[in-house]
Amino acid sequence: MEAFWVSTGIVSLAEIGDKTQLLALVLAARFRRPWPIVWGILVATIANHAFAGAVGELASNLLDDTWLHAVVAVSFLIVAAWTLIPDKLDDGDTASIGRYGAFMATLVAFFLAEMGDKTQIATVVLAAQFDAYVMVVIGTTVGMMLANVPVVFLGHAAAERVPLQLIRTVAAVAFLLLGIYAGWMALTGG
Repeated sequence: MEAFWVSTGIVSLAEIGDKTQLLALVLAARFRRPWPIVWGILVATIANHAFAGAVGELASNLLDDTWLHAVVAVSFLIVAAWTLIPDKLDDGDTASIGRYGAFMATLVAFFLAEMGDKTQIATVVLAAQFDAYVMVVIGTTVGMMLANVPVVFLGHAAAERVPLQLIRTVAAVAFLLLGIYAGWMALTGG
């Protein structure tokens, strides 16, 4: 259960102000049909994070514990720094999504936007750290939904009231602490 709770917390915090959260806001404003957007986010996230979790699981099987903890530590430290950088949604990211309907537009746009994103990288790292692939994928998916579903339903009004810099800082500190812990495990052979 630890893998689930840590994955949920880390990803839900890291997702605040992320490009995919901004995408959820754009999709909600464009389509004004929240449920197809929510379902598109869920399906895209499951597919993307299942792949990312598999990569993390593979890495944990290929590397010995010391190397794995070292790679995880460095990865968490990089994601901690990356979390402090606000994301922007480029105009090209949403240019032609409307013609496919709310669900398909969300599914494709979210899947592509999440490729190489910090929450996908976090999923790889969390799956490598915890020997609990399913719980990590479920946790990161729940974290994405916790961060994005309110945006879809509440839209721009709620987004303006959220202290994004504070949330980014809390998420960065959480990644930093996980990086320090993984580094300690690498040094002590734990």
